[in-house]
Amino acid sequence: MPRFAANLTMMYTEVPFLDRFAAAARDGFDAVEYLFPYEHKPGEIAARLKDHGLTQALFNLPPGDWAAGERGMACHPGREAEFAAALDHALPWIEATGCRCVHAMAGLVPAGSNAAACHATYVNNLRHAAARLAPLGVSLLIEPINSRDMPGYLLSLQQHAHDVLAEVGAPNLKVQMDLYHCQIMEGDLSKRLQQHLAGVGHVQIAGVPDRHEPDGGEVNFPHLFDLLDTLGYDGFVGCEYRPKSGTSEGLDWLHLYQAARKNTRVTHP
Repeated sequence: MPRFAANLTMMYTEVPFLDRFAAAARDGFDAVEYLFPYEHKPGEIAARLKDHGLTQALFNLPPGDWAAGERGMACHPGREAEFAAALDHALPWIEATGCRCVHAMAGLVPAGSNAAACHATYVNNLRHAAARLAPLGVSLLIEPINSRDMPGYLLSLQQHAHDVLAEVGAPNLKVQMDLYHCQIMEGDLSKRLQQHLAGVGHVQIAGVPDRHEPDGGEVNFPHLFDLLDTLGYDGFVGCEYRPKSGTSEGLDWLHLYQAARKNTRVTHP
């Protein structure tokens, strides 16, 4: 059965951020993820993880000026030193939390930029960052994000992401496959999982089209969870959705799936 991680940026917003770790543990999660930890000291977050028996599954490297609309800088020519500094800044949180996966946001393509220069900058930045993280046993992730929610983002298609992996050539560079984004852009989720899973380091979910709980809309998530098991996926499934009302009250989808699969054994090929 997949290992689910609560996304503390979107879930449990009923309480302050540092209290969300306890809330997730009370609801049965044994792992968490979130966008950014940087407003809190590394030790504060590490203590919450330890106190509640939680694994840190994922967080993002600093993305530039988020409040001003920046969504990463990895593809921005001329900002290579800033991208390297962002990785340096994240290291204390990586080390304190034991996080094994960090996401480098590609960024919005700068207006009037040269496409070839953006691509070359992206590949070089990823190559250097992956090399920096490899001795720590940490994977660097890239994520295709749908163009409806984030117009102008460099990376939106699964195949593009896997082509970048092949070009960079770093074993610890993986794709963060968000099935919400993938359904909006491409659909055919079962076949895309079968095609690409070997290069995937983290999976995320949300209901489509409204990004609420994965218990309605146009995607059959129990089928995809079972498929992940059949394919032998051993990473986390991040629950990156906005609850319709209370977070805990909306977890029936998870409890029902876990109960249904509790005594079911899936044979890996």
